[in-house]
Amino acid sequence: MTQEGAGREIELGGVPEGGGVRRVLGGRRVEEIVRLLKEGEAWRDRIPHWVEVPAREGHIVPFPEGLRPEIVRVLEERGFDGLYAHQAEAVRLALDGRDVCVATPTASGKTLCYTIPILQSLFESGGAAKALCLFPTKALSQDQTVGFTSMIEAMGESWNCCTYDGDTPPAVRRSLRARGHLILTNPWMLHQGILPNHAKWSDLFRDLRWIVVDELHTLSGVFGSSVANVLRRLLRVARHYGASPRFLASSATLREAGEHAARLFGREVAVVDRDGSPSGKRYFAVYDPPLVDPGRGLRANALEEARRLAAAVCGPGHQTIFFCRRRTAVEVLTRYLKESAARLGLRESEIRGYRGGYLPAMRREIERDLKEGRTKVVVATHALELGIDIGALDVAVLVGYPGSQASFRQRAGRVGRRGEPSLVVQIARSDPLDQYLVRHPELLFRSGGERLALDPDNLVILSEQLKCAAFELPFREVEGGLPDEPEFGAVEAVPGILEYFAEESGFLRRRGGRFFWMADAYPAQDVTLKGNEPDNVVILDRESGKAIGEIDREGSITTVHEGAIYQVEGETWKIERFDYENRRAYARRVDSDYFTDAHTETELRVLRLEEERRHPRSGEGLKWDVRVGEVHVTTLATLYKKIRFYTRENLGAGDIRLPPEEMDSECFLLGLSEETAAELGLRGGDRGAAWRAVGAILRRVAPLHLRCQPSDLGLSARIRDPHFERPMLYLWDRVMGGVGLARLLFEEHMVLLSAAREVVANCRCGSGCPACVGPSEEVGPEGKACALEVLSRLRA
Repeated sequence: MTQEGAGREIELGGVPEGGGVRRVLGGRRVEEIVRLLKEGEAWRDRIPHWVEVPAREGHIVPFPEGLRPEIVRVLEERGFDGLYAHQAEAVRLALDGRDVCVATPTASGKTLCYTIPILQSLFESGGAAKALCLFPTKALSQDQTVGFTSMIEAMGESWNCCTYDGDTPPAVRRSLRARGHLILTNPWMLHQGILPNHAKWSDLFRDLRWIVVDELHTLSGVFGSSVANVLRRLLRVARHYGASPRFLASSATLREAGEHAARLFGREVAVVDRDGSPSGKRYFAVYDPPLVDPGRGLRANALEEARRLAAAVCGPGHQTIFFCRRRTAVEVLTRYLKESAARLGLRESEIRGYRGGYLPAMRREIERDLKEGRTKVVVATHALELGIDIGALDVAVLVGYPGSQASFRQRAGRVGRRGEPSLVVQIARSDPLDQYLVRHPELLFRSGGERLALDPDNLVILSEQLKCAAFELPFREVEGGLPDEPEFGAVEAVPGILEYFAEESGFLRRRGGRFFWMADAYPAQDVTLKGNEPDNVVILDRESGKAIGEIDREGSITTVHEGAIYQVEGETWKIERFDYENRRAYARRVDSDYFTDAHTETELRVLRLEEERRHPRSGEGLKWDVRVGEVHVTTLATLYKKIRFYTRENLGAGDIRLPPEEMDSECFLLGLSEETAAELGLRGGDRGAAWRAVGAILRRVAPLHLRCQPSDLGLSARIRDPHFERPMLYLWDRVMGGVGLARLLFEEHMVLLSAAREVVANCRCGSGCPACVGPSEEVGPEGKACALEVLSRLRA
């Protein structure tokens, strides 16, 4: 394969205009930046670990036999002399009728693995075959549409390929339903727009040959469990019209890719995970902020270090992306960099922010400017983590570990996508997980990855999705058994749920051996895929009434409460009124020298316990135990702090007056016996604070082994728990009903405890710091020693 055709995903149209010149400058600039960081006195002590991955040639194989000449011709015109080995294998398996999951790194050309089988089927069927392609974001759907359309036009065909999402005009929607060959959409539109109206899409379902599911690794937790049920509904409707589509999935490298795909699709898949694509030289640096108070273990703030690092990694001759974990951090860093633009050799307009909540037109503008080289620096959340084509960036700076190995790889994969040298800098925070990775940087590059939590049969999620499925098609009853259909028929809970809907709720009516939907409105409009209420909060300019952003309902209580500072690309707005009931927040543009940070309080009550493991398991009496069960959780936003930009000085606080959020969820419990607690002295003095510190460390290290963020887990630590009357830790799924994270914690608890012990034992602070148990002011002078003693007791 020629260099022009290497290392791409959807760049099927070739290198963008002017891209070749810019890439030479970018590649040379990366080598200069690496040399500066390695040799410069200001940086070398901050970067204890470097990893250099040499450039790798691709493994090219001939195009598969039987591939249509029109497809081969277009690929050859675009610089392809053949396919990478993994692409050829995936295409062969797909054309043999297999369900396929391609799990290879970013920029390895996964798009062709499903593009070629779809186009081949269109030729073989005379244009009758249909494909439904699911992407996690609107932007990715639109980006992929451009690539598909370019290929189709180059082959001289008139097949109709179009994005179907909330922005699609009604006239285009009607045309797609009647004449669409490739429908590119997202799980939400499939859930709420296509499946409930399947009669209007009968042509699609009758000839549906392929279902493409992109970015498979993003489908975990509540969202993944919900999407698994949406796919059950999709297969059920397709079967109703006589179709038996096959899955073509793509994913970043992940642990147990085949098992995860099988849980999502309800069938076995063939996994292709041996990467045959080339790669340019890649540099990885682990940046550890300096200690500002060695005795207390306090390090310089990671966001401030990112601002400092910008002087070395930003400039007019290349493109740099900063990834931040929180929306607030994106806005703060964007403001800092814009104010430093002249010192970086840039214009303010060449520095942009990017996050969820920006309006669609602004996001499309930023994406276009990145791709065309007008934007030189972008500060983003995970919203730019996925595979949308934003050009070939040169340097990525990750401000804090993103929480999972898959996310780390995705973010690192945003740079060096056309075979040129690239640099990734991982800035560690004063955080147990980040500091653990500073000591074990090899974990960033280990094969496999975290386990993905997925529970399609979760009763809350399943019940809501069964309502949607019953609206679409009636369920057939089999006397004394499960429903007579393959999609839901093997799920033991289904008969009881259908009975309840028919006998108690009145949603269904049983007649002639079938369950029919009886409610007025279609249920999908009220069923979310992420486990919380589907209605977002819109933020409006109080003077003009113009929308300036939006946020999910759950996040609204800590982001757009009255008095909050809401930021958009460095601009500051003050929330003057929050209409909680009608989901509207009203803001006024202000010139604020501070931002706000909200705090919450949580109460929980044990509802049910399911399974227990005691330690030791035999011999001596109980020392400690773990359980998994169900709890009721109440969360209340209480107050917010005003934090000055740059100095991070606390300027005061204000009260938040909003209703509490309540839910039931799965929970992992860890408890000490009364005797063990007494031996450790947890009841007296400052030692009780160390118990909560142990829980906090477990929550922080959980992402090493589960694909979750620490914020996905709630935490409560009680020295004398009212239910058990002894010390207990609670870690629960922060979503209604839970999605299996608590169960995975239960199964992996010995591994997590070992990692937590190492975090505390290897920290160089004296009596506690943010990188281990927390500041000594919070855990007390004995906090670190006590936490380490507790963790030392928690062994098999």
